[in-house]
Amino acid sequence: MEENVQDYKLIFEKEGVYLHTNAKRTNQDTSIPGFIRIVERAGIAALEWSPLPDEGRTAPAVLYTKKDGEAGEEETHFDPGYEPDWAVISTVAKDREPVPMQDAGQWAFSLPLSELYSLRRARFSLGRNFIVLTSRGSHPLPPLHFHRGGTRELLRAMHRYIVLDQSPVDGRLFLAYPRDSDALPQAFDKLQLFEDGGSDLVSRFIQDPYATTFGGFSKVTNFFRAAIRPPESSMHPRSAQDPSLPSQPDDEPGFELITCGMELGPRPEVTRGRPLDKWEDFLDPEGRVKNPEKVKELVFRGGVTPPLRKEVWKFLLGFFPWNSTTNEREDILRVKTDEYFRMKVQWKSVSEEQEMRNSLLRGYRSLIERDVNRTDRHNTFFSGNDNPGLTLLHDVLMTYCMYNFDLGYVQGMSDLLAPILFVTQNEVESFWCLTGFMNLVHQNFEESQEAMKQQLLQLRVLLKALDPELCDYLDSQDSGSLCFCFRWLLIWFKREFSFEDILTLWEVLWTCLPCENFHLLIACSILQSQRGELIGSNHDFNTILKHINELTMKLHLQNILCDSEAIYLQLVQCKELPVQVQQVLGLCDPSSSEENSSESQSSEAPPVLSQSQAGAAPSGSHGPTYP
Repeated sequence: MEENVQDYKLIFEKEGVYLHTNAKRTNQDTSIPGFIRIVERAGIAALEWSPLPDEGRTAPAVLYTKKDGEAGEEETHFDPGYEPDWAVISTVAKDREPVPMQDAGQWAFSLPLSELYSLRRARFSLGRNFIVLTSRGSHPLPPLHFHRGGTRELLRAMHRYIVLDQSPVDGRLFLAYPRDSDALPQAFDKLQLFEDGGSDLVSRFIQDPYATTFGGFSKVTNFFRAAIRPPESSMHPRSAQDPSLPSQPDDEPGFELITCGMELGPRPEVTRGRPLDKWEDFLDPEGRVKNPEKVKELVFRGGVTPPLRKEVWKFLLGFFPWNSTTNEREDILRVKTDEYFRMKVQWKSVSEEQEMRNSLLRGYRSLIERDVNRTDRHNTFFSGNDNPGLTLLHDVLMTYCMYNFDLGYVQGMSDLLAPILFVTQNEVESFWCLTGFMNLVHQNFEESQEAMKQQLLQLRVLLKALDPELCDYLDSQDSGSLCFCFRWLLIWFKREFSFEDILTLWEVLWTCLPCENFHLLIACSILQSQRGELIGSNHDFNTILKHINELTMKLHLQNILCDSEAIYLQLVQCKELPVQVQQVLGLCDPSSSEENSSESQSSEAPPVLSQSQAGAAPSGSHGPTYP
């Protein structure tokens, strides 16, 4: 029976919303593509989901999958069969066996928004959003996965009818309240914001929210700000950081920048220098490096010439101390060689029968053998079958499992070792250089991925300060988590540049100049270099992923290094640099209290380099000198 047009009004509609039915009880594909809608029927608003028509239904390649024969929780890592989840970001459609229409239709639902009790919004590790709705009868609906973005737009449309209040015990859970005249007083009572004079403060906030907020109104939560916003304003154009909507699930307190009034000065021009090409000049008669900081500066400015890399990298990666003599280094090499082969013997002596009872070691070996066979095979050092370079790559990685058994082997570590092995051409030296590199990045490979989440948050802080328009645009396309930068940060851009460029980039980063998070500034430089393409072409979530993935081997390293250093100089010379940015750049103590941070933002400038450091380059130099 046709619906009465006068009683029906479509408020919001989004395609590409997949309903996951019973993934915890079966390993079959239970993703059903469909539409999410908000409709009004006879003045009553409802949230509805319905499946797509059965004809020709296909599903886009997703960033998570369930492995064959695996039961239990949903798998949240993309496994295309060969590459790890961070290596290939694909949006190419793959044919799937569709859920029969008679089965798909039974999952359609219509939930009056007045009956919505709660909404949980979450995100898989690589950025795709999903929400779980619960009705007032405490009945959870199947998870809705937004493969093409749109959660923010949905919440914005829902905001016309309800208020979402963040749970005090779970930052990802939002309780739903009707938008009525009692909502605002209830919010005041619940939050205990005011001892007296609350209504006056509310009126002042509505008149001048900026001044009132900085006048002591910092306790306002998402719920309060949603309640005082006039309902009709919810559909007006706005930035993606609308305080009336739940925050991104990965947001952490203290990381959302307030950039009002902050003006960055002009970005200075920076030029690169010549690579370090003389080593003996920096050694005293006993073989000590006379001026390590000068060496690091020259490496940062121009890299190292290929003949010297084998020696200089051992210092940059901590295999040899900078103040060691030639004789001391010979002793170190002898001791480290013995230690390496003792660890190698441990795994070499494990019999097949023993390994059958050691699932962890067996798993490490399987991953290593698979990754070794696909790592830098275009390079002559690793090309062909039965190549000695492949054997060395395998043996060093297996020995690292003995050295750090808790971490073991994680996909991506072969990408870190290959250039080191290529340069050193030595099994023992490459191993200890790898351990030095892993000391810098081992947290990237920990199972919790907390370090990766932290770096993505820090990257967002920097991008928000540098280019709020680009940051807001990415938010509007459900890409504000910057998940597409995951691979960049995990293995330090190994897949983005040519093999030779990576040798230069890594030795620059190993100097830790001008700051330890210089790799985040490189990511900012790349993103800003693509802003015209991203914003101008109106990319959505999927096409942003595709565009970023296709930048591989198309980036000009020297230009990016110049721009990244220029970004650093631009930021450190800003007199109103937010404390969060200062902390990311290492310009202030990250343990500073929020009270001191607030005061610093308004009254103190961050430490600024001297004129010779941040301004004109000294005579004979190609750029600023860093302490």
